[in-house]
Order: sequence, then C-alpha cells, then structure tokens
Amino acid sequence: MNKIIMLLFILTGTSLQASTDYECAISGMNYYPIQQEISLNPQILIQGYAMDQKTIRGFEELPPYLETESGEKVMLELLAINEGQMSLTQAIFKPVTSLKPNTDYYLNFQRAKQNEKEDPTRYNSEKKERERIIWSTTNTKDLKPMDSELEITFDKTNVEWYGCGPEANALFKINNTKGQEIWYRTEFVDLETGKSSTYILNTWKDKLYVGHGMCSGAFTYAKTGKYKVRFTPMNIDGKISKTTKWFTYESPFVGEENPWGFRI
Repeated sequence: MNKIIMLLFILTGTSLQASTDYECAISGMNYYPIQQEISLNPQILIQGYAMDQKTIRGFEELPPYLETESGEKVMLELLAINEGQMSLTQAIFKPVTSLKPNTDYYLNFQRAKQNEKEDPTRYNSEKKERERIIWSTTNTKDLKPMDSELEITFDKTNVEWYGCGPEANALFKINNTKGQEIWYRTEFVDLETGKSSTYILNTWKDKLYVGHGMCSGAFTYAKTGKYKVRFTPMNIDGKISKTTKWFTYESPFVGEENPWGFRI
C-alpha cells in the first residue's frame, strides 16, 4: 500500500511503483508547491492523472482560485497546460494580483455544475487523513534565487516489469538543492522521429525520473532508439536558472527482455 501512495505522489513523470497484484487507479490529482509557505507572487502547479486530465483541461475555461478564511478571492491566471505522453496532464498558474502577507489561502475550483468535483484535498501522512489544500504567505514578495551550485548528472536508465505494464526511466542525480523545493522544466526529444515534448518534473529522493511508470508518465520510450533531454530548474515562483546541457542516451528498453510480452 505504501508503494501505491508513492505512485500517486510522483505522477509527475517520475517512477511509479506497484506490485504485479495492483491495478492502476482511474484518477488522481497532485498539487504544488508541496511546501506550505509561499511568497506573495507564487506559481501553482496542478496535475491530473487518467480521468482527472479532463479537470485540468477544463481550467482553460474555469480556472481555479485562492480564497482566504474571510472570503476574499484571488483568481489564478493559466500560464500553460503541458500534455504528458502517457495519461498525465498539468496546468501552471499564477495569481492575477499579489497575495497579502501572512495570510492563509485555500485552493478552490470553479464549477460549471453544482455536483462536479469537490474542492481539492491531499493526504496528510502525519495526520493520516485528507485535508484541504492551503498555502500560507510570508511577507516576502519574491523568493531568493536558486543556488548556482545546483548540479544535475546522468545516473542510469532503468526498466521494471510489472503485471500491468513496464516502468521505464532515465535517472538523473540532483545535488546542492539546499533544501529548496525546485521544479524542473524538462525538454525531451526522440532523436529517431524528431518529436519533442516538454513537462515540469519534480524529484523523488533527490533524483529525476524521466519516463513513465506502470500507469502513467510524462514521457514514453520505443523499444530502441536514442533520446536527449535537458532541464531548466526553477523555484516555486517560476524564477528560472541556467538550462543544462543536452544529455543523450539510449532507450531504457535496449537490451531488456520482456517477461510479460507487453507491446512497447
């Protein structure tokens, strides 16, 4: 069960863990920043898996908003929608006006119909219950820039075979984050077809997983071929750092035996 919780947490395209006895969920939402404290000009990232991709696409017409306990609302402006290559879609927002300092803001959805999806929640592992999405502002207009010593290095490719499908990723090590929550705009190119895709990834245990899990992912691989990827780190205000060099590698499936006979 812990593996399933981890699966839903890292639907950003990182590795999705599950045993051969588990089935994929039919929906799932993730909300970022993960940290509760934010500046007065943050960015908000919302990700939907499987059936909840429809909710993400619906933000084009009905974007979400932030609301204080006193009922003051701040609309969120949609900056972009990124389509993952395997049952995953994300939307990036910013508030239309600066937030008030030292204030709690709840995330709310607009609804076309009264019986649509309830306001968003996420699981609190310490309390062992679901709770509303809330962020608390500091009195800081913008966060400090990221550490210039941030390092990203290629680790390896990896494939895990499960009863419902394979997990395939290229793994990259992250060093010197100084404890900051950092997002990684990831540009992914299939060198055989020239097809490219962009998605914002988050780390899992100080590593970036570029690929897909058993159920979903930002990027997919063919049986053979070469790929290249590069990263642009950004803080949760959307302030970007220097883009990395291109990393080139073979498909994780090269040299792998398929014990289940899946079509890749």
